[in-house]
Amino acid sequence: MADHTPPLESGQLLSPELPILASPPPPAMVNGEGPQQVILVQVNPGESFTIRREDGQFQCITGPAQVPMMSPNGSVPPIYVPPGYVSQIIEENGVRRVLVLPQQPEFHPGGHSPLHHPPPPPHAHLPAFIPHPAMMPPPPHLYTGMAGGVGDMSSQYISQYHPAHIYSEQDSHTQHGRPPFVHRDDRTSKTYERLQKKLKERQGGGVGGQVKDSPPPSPQKTCSSPSTLDVQNGVGGKSLEAEQGQPSHAVAGTDRQTGRGKNGESGGRDIRGLQLAIQHFVDVSDIQARRAVVSWSAPTKSDNENGNVEDDSSPPEPLSYEVSISFNGKDGKYKSMYCGEELSATLEDLRPATDYHVRVQAMCNCLQGSLSEAVSFTTLTCEPDPPNPPKKANGTKNTLVLQWKNPCDNGSKIQNYILQWDEGKGTGTFEQCYYGPQKQYRVTKLSPASRYSFRLAAKNDMGVSEFSEVVDLFTSCSVPLPPFPPELEMAGVTWLCLKWQRPTSSPKEDDIYYILEMEEEGSGYGFQPSYDGDELTCTIKNLHRSTKYKFRVAAYNSEGKSNPSQVVEFITNPDRPGSPCRPVIRGRVQPNSFKMAWEPPKDNGGAEVTKYVVELSEGLSGLSWELVYSGPAMEHVCEGLKPGCSYQTRVYCMSEGGQSPLSETLQVQTPAVPPGPCQPPRLVGKPKAREVQLRWGAPQVDGGSPVSCYSVEVSGLQSEESREVYQGPELDCSVGGLMPGKTYSFRLKAANKAGFGPLSERCEVTTGPGAPEQCKPPSTTCKSPSCVVVSWETPPCNGAPVTEFRLEWGAAEGSMQVCYSGPGLSHEMKGLLPATNYFCRVQAVNVAGVGPFSEAVLCQTPCSVPAAVSNIYALKDLDLQRYDAQGDAEEDEEEEEGDSEPPPPLYSPSTCLGICWDPPCDHGAEITSYLIDLGERQPVVVGPITKHIIQNLQPDTSYRIRIQALNSLGAGPFSHTFKLKTKPLPPQPPRLECTAFSHQTLRLKWGDGPAKSATSDALQYQLQMGDKSGRFISLYKGPCHTHKVQRLNESTSYTFRIQAFNEAGEGPFSSVYTFTTPRSPPAPVKAPKVERLDESSCEVTWEALPPMKGDPIIYTLQCMMGNSDFKQAYKGSATSFHVQNLQPSSDYRFRVCAIRQCQDAPELSGPYSPTVTLTPQRSDAAASGSAAGSGSRAGAESIRARRSLTDEQCAFLLLMVFAIIAILIAFVIQYFVIK
Repeated sequence: MADHTPPLESGQLLSPELPILASPPPPAMVNGEGPQQVILVQVNPGESFTIRREDGQFQCITGPAQVPMMSPNGSVPPIYVPPGYVSQIIEENGVRRVLVLPQQPEFHPGGHSPLHHPPPPPHAHLPAFIPHPAMMPPPPHLYTGMAGGVGDMSSQYISQYHPAHIYSEQDSHTQHGRPPFVHRDDRTSKTYERLQKKLKERQGGGVGGQVKDSPPPSPQKTCSSPSTLDVQNGVGGKSLEAEQGQPSHAVAGTDRQTGRGKNGESGGRDIRGLQLAIQHFVDVSDIQARRAVVSWSAPTKSDNENGNVEDDSSPPEPLSYEVSISFNGKDGKYKSMYCGEELSATLEDLRPATDYHVRVQAMCNCLQGSLSEAVSFTTLTCEPDPPNPPKKANGTKNTLVLQWKNPCDNGSKIQNYILQWDEGKGTGTFEQCYYGPQKQYRVTKLSPASRYSFRLAAKNDMGVSEFSEVVDLFTSCSVPLPPFPPELEMAGVTWLCLKWQRPTSSPKEDDIYYILEMEEEGSGYGFQPSYDGDELTCTIKNLHRSTKYKFRVAAYNSEGKSNPSQVVEFITNPDRPGSPCRPVIRGRVQPNSFKMAWEPPKDNGGAEVTKYVVELSEGLSGLSWELVYSGPAMEHVCEGLKPGCSYQTRVYCMSEGGQSPLSETLQVQTPAVPPGPCQPPRLVGKPKAREVQLRWGAPQVDGGSPVSCYSVEVSGLQSEESREVYQGPELDCSVGGLMPGKTYSFRLKAANKAGFGPLSERCEVTTGPGAPEQCKPPSTTCKSPSCVVVSWETPPCNGAPVTEFRLEWGAAEGSMQVCYSGPGLSHEMKGLLPATNYFCRVQAVNVAGVGPFSEAVLCQTPCSVPAAVSNIYALKDLDLQRYDAQGDAEEDEEEEEGDSEPPPPLYSPSTCLGICWDPPCDHGAEITSYLIDLGERQPVVVGPITKHIIQNLQPDTSYRIRIQALNSLGAGPFSHTFKLKTKPLPPQPPRLECTAFSHQTLRLKWGDGPAKSATSDALQYQLQMGDKSGRFISLYKGPCHTHKVQRLNESTSYTFRIQAFNEAGEGPFSSVYTFTTPRSPPAPVKAPKVERLDESSCEVTWEALPPMKGDPIIYTLQCMMGNSDFKQAYKGSATSFHVQNLQPSSDYRFRVCAIRQCQDAPELSGPYSPTVTLTPQRSDAAASGSAAGSGSRAGAESIRARRSLTDEQCAFLLLMVFAIIAILIAFVIQYFVIK
């Protein structure tokens, strides 16, 4: 077992019936000497550790593992050993180990084992300790198992345990084993009951009457003081040394002691073990590819067991056998294949060509024997397993590509595959379409959108496998048509269930998939996919309530995707609204009614509230509710109530989303009934001017309570407003503060503890005379724009004559002042402003007081001449250029009658002045014109404008300007004088000349200054050139006097004009100048090629040039012999010439130039081509090589001719030579001079 075996997790407490089931080797480990210690039970590989839980279930822990156990009393548990083994204690570094070792030859039963005994051989199968549950007393102390989760132990785990022998607590062995603890059938249950009955009979007899196989009586029953006994591992005993000294005589010479259990009870029982062994000759026969027959012999009991077992009258228990196999090697995992009482078994469902190991184990009820030696065998090979159906790897309308995987070959390599199909007929008849070793195949010439069935088989040397399952595959079809728009199947608050139809043009065999796209209204994200699949319905969730969504659906298959369907719109359902706010009382609660109001819910659920429902309940119990209102209003008057009674009311609303929850309850208490109406009050005595005396009687109905207070209200005869003038318990009162000569209406009401009753009928009373009444609005008459006469009438005097009138006058209605006071009925107001609004009012006064003011009257003075112009401004030059002289055009209509659309005038700051001004007050009459006074010049009259340009002025001259406004009533005063000055005249344009020209450029010059001038010069020029449409485009603007115009066309006329400008402004443009570019000569011809024909002739060829604008091109060939001059050898249109009569010993040079033959002009000759030299022939010594030499010399001459350098190449070569010389000189200076 490994040194660092991982401990298991903590588990439940062990059952009292089975405190610990441990495998003794290796022994338990006890750490420390304390009262509570941890014991590590180590389980070797292939062994098991079994515990029983409190619920009666068993947990089996297979090795390798370490099981921590808790010892509550700190003692070492007793280890019961089988015959031939002894236990000993080894203490190392404070850790005690209890070892169970094979008994040595020199071992004596009564002696003690040495302290350090040799350990047992590694991986030795030591006997397992499995006590019988029927013979084991409840333990005095429980041990806490720290293992993992405990589960039921099934039969498949039994075959994996490898104990060699099974022993009980007793010396001798018994045949009454425990029944299997998992599969308890009827037979095992009866056997278990029979064993329990025999055990009770044996325990009931005396010690002397027991047989050797019977367990001894429990020492707990004969011991009177159990508290003095040692407790170890939950099973009572003497000491460890006593167990080691008498391992095989536990019944005759040793009394087992037991400790105190959980419930204070103690007891002890002995158990016996049974050793079963399978003989080591397991035979495997009749080995096939998938089956084999295993046979074995029955087990025999050992001599020690035969010598210690007495005759028993009970029949022997039947033996069962378990056969397990492994295909992972001898030490691999084994699987149970057979469990029964026969001595042979047939193993079915084996793998062909596989190595197996088989072993057998005997079992007697719950006791298991040791495993036999593993026997190996190998199954035979056979045909392959049936392969999986082929899969569609790719496909089109007319082809299918099928692929498949290798099945299990069962020991023989697969050589070929057989692929069959039904040819699309669907009759179930298959034909072979492929036979070969490949794992894919392309089927062609198929019909579109059709179904084809395929199946596959594999073949090796042993035969052909079974065919795979039939698979149906479909060929593709065309792209589906756009489906119909989706339809709404069902709608919710946050979801919409849509459905759509399959395109009618797509066949049923075609796999059609659909993409549903959705767009939320107002989101701005466009259509987004919401579903992609082959279903025809889809439920879109997580939507917003009462929101409009747009949907469209598209279909697609393997061939492509269709266009989307038409867009449809669906709206989610609204949610039910929230509860309305708590109702409130509007107004005063009446004895028989009250008015309630409520606010709409904060959340309407996405739909408008259609109606509100009000429920009313009498009393505070709220048991019965009555519907009193249902409608869209948010207030209601509850009528027909009982005075002095309590009511509860609540509201809920309804919309398309449903009914809302109920609002909070409002409690209302109706008041008691006030008294009835009183009789109208009566006037006592004569009314005074400001006071009257009233008297009344008690009401006929007091409302069930005595009247405690009266209230008198007064109001005007024509006014509905009333005010209280008395409140008290008396039956009369004096009302003061009235207006004299006025009629008043008095009403009375009585009050008790419930409140005031209704008002009585009116009683009208007129007071004595008083101050005058309100005057009528005065009348106004304008005598002039600054004088108004105001007159008025005398108002009613209320019994006293008017002695004085007061007139108030002002420009604003709220700021009038008294301007007249006296008995007159009119007044004249002077010093007023023309065309101005004024307000006035008047009041009357008598001995009784001052009457109220009359209504204010608006008076407007007549219009007058305009006021003086206040501010005058000068226009800038930029505004002067943009100004459109509309006013001047109107003035000059008579002069310009012949021009329908005159061009806008150009204003020069040298002869024009632009002014603008703020319009003055027109005094009620619209200004019709302005008069501009220039001093000595004739005044200028303009229309009702605020801008004007004065023309025809002298350059560089100052002017004094003033403006006068005029309207229909006359001319206003002049403004203050404003001084302005004109600028000097701009310069005149210079004369334009062409100093140099070519077929692409023109150099122009103007003026007498230098070609280049500084930018600071005051005088500058602008040169313009005309285009094809007659417009002029600016070419140059600056102080220079020359300009070169480039990129022109040959033999073309161009127009130019020039303008000069300075600070005074831009001068006029010059007259148009026309310059024409000459014709361009032909381009240079490349160097000609010279080919010697014989000693006295050669042929010169050159490249042809294209015609130039329809003019033909001819060529001139010149030849020079030696150092003489060039002479013309040829002139014509040909591109080659045959030169004859050459001297063999002379050098000849040739050059060519092109000549343009113009139709209406003399010929233009182009530059000559580079010179080509023809050297004389040299005689060779070898006659045989004359022809070759001639050819090579001609080639060399041709090469030299081609290698002649152009002017650009010569210049570049010279530049490179100078650069190299400069570098060398710099290097010499650096090396010799500086260093």
